[in-house]
Amino acid sequence: MLQDIVTALTLPGLPDWSGLVVLVLLALVGLAYLLMPFSVFGLKGRLEAVEAQLDEIQAEIRSLAQRMPEPTRRRPPVEEDWAEPAPAYRAASDGAPPRLHPPIIPPAAWPERGPGRSEPRLDWPRQPR
Repeated sequence: MLQDIVTALTLPGLPDWSGLVVLVLLALVGLAYLLMPFSVFGLKGRLEAVEAQLDEIQAEIRSLAQRMPEPTRRRPPVEEDWAEPAPAYRAASDGAPPRLHPPIIPPAAWPERGPGRSEPRLDWPRQPR
């Protein structure tokens, strides 16, 4: 009987035992899919424990937040609190107002090249010799 099963499972071009190996592998995969829900049920208890810990932590954070004093609002600045800043510059002797923008630098000047072009000239189309 086992011999009949082996001959029925034999894959052409492969040894006689290859079909039996494929059958065993498929049986193991099927068994894994069959047992998978039981491992998921085992996780359910652990997930509930983690959820309970999370609820405890959230409750502790809420109680700490209620014990903290209310933050005081900052009062707006009052004229008496204002201090005149020290002058960062000396006024020019001619009395001109200070510049608001930095001076504009002129663009760089490229050196003058000698007469003619510096790149090679191409005669296009070429003249026959």
